[in-house]
Amino acid sequence: MGFWAGRRVLVTGHTGFKGSWLCEMLLARGAVVSGLALAPDTRPALFAQLGLAGRMDHALGDIRDSALVAARLRDARPEVVLHLAAQPLVRRSYREPLETWATNVMGTAHVLEGVRALDAPCAVVVVTTDKVYENREWEHPYRENDPLGGHDPYSASKAGTELVAASWRKAFFAGPGVRLATARAGNVIGGGDWSEDRILPDLARAFGAGKPLLVRNRHAVRPWQHVLDPLEGYLMLAERLAGPEAARLEEGFNFGPEPADQRSVGALVEAARQHWAGDWTDATDPKAPHEAGQLALSIERARMVLGWQPRWDFARAVEETVGWYRDVAAGADPAERVRAQIAAFGGGV
Repeated sequence: MGFWAGRRVLVTGHTGFKGSWLCEMLLARGAVVSGLALAPDTRPALFAQLGLAGRMDHALGDIRDSALVAARLRDARPEVVLHLAAQPLVRRSYREPLETWATNVMGTAHVLEGVRALDAPCAVVVVTTDKVYENREWEHPYRENDPLGGHDPYSASKAGTELVAASWRKAFFAGPGVRLATARAGNVIGGGDWSEDRILPDLARAFGAGKPLLVRNRHAVRPWQHVLDPLEGYLMLAERLAGPEAARLEEGFNFGPEPADQRSVGALVEAARQHWAGDWTDATDPKAPHEAGQLALSIERARMVLGWQPRWDFARAVEETVGWYRDVAAGADPAERVRAQIAAFGGGV
């Protein structure tokens, strides 16, 4: 079991898609897992499909409530905090900009203040996004030292999250004790994501119902990767933050696919159709809110400093993801499929 065996870990956002996969990985490694999140907002929800409420210290709460966050941290006494809780959807951020900023920026500040109040050693990974960079619509992969920015409220608020983390690190966490880094993942795909406005969940709903998939922004290029790859990166980063070399790791890290695996939305849909037959139609709306057209990440820092690199290429990521949805639609057990993929990936030890 190694580092994670018996380790007290708090995951915020544990009821979400990525949080649920992460908790399953941590439990497989023997960690003592606590969580703080809102109730799942999708039906179905991977959190329920995995039966996680009965297998970890599960608590519901809103990270916009500073007193609740502080109490949860005191109760869990974590040695590692993996902060995933967020409002993660671009289009929703246009509808709910204030809620997005309050959750992503002030919610993060509440978590970090709660960690500070513990006055105990802790490794903290704050998860943001590939969209934190000032997007210039170029093919150059964004590096961790490129300027932060954001057009839509989601992207801008996540850039704000990065600034909050940097401020707390410099102002309050200097020296040994709390070690803090941020993680910026690419566009994550994987079975069990039932969110709105995401291409493969939309495909699963459409193809499962025998309807055509409506595709927005088919020419937009994204760094697609299977959910297990960045989650493995978060765990590697947290483990190293808890070790003697932590001081040189307190910065941002990109976790994305190899350069050859940056693909358009249209290419993703065509790859998915190799594993689940169905039709799609172009639903591009010229009046739709702005979304980035070109986005790529440089992963050289994670490769050189952490020894991390993606294990599943674009084809494998699509195959595993679409296969999960297709098999579950046909009656397969979703939890068994998740655990089988973790085992195949090599993330259960």
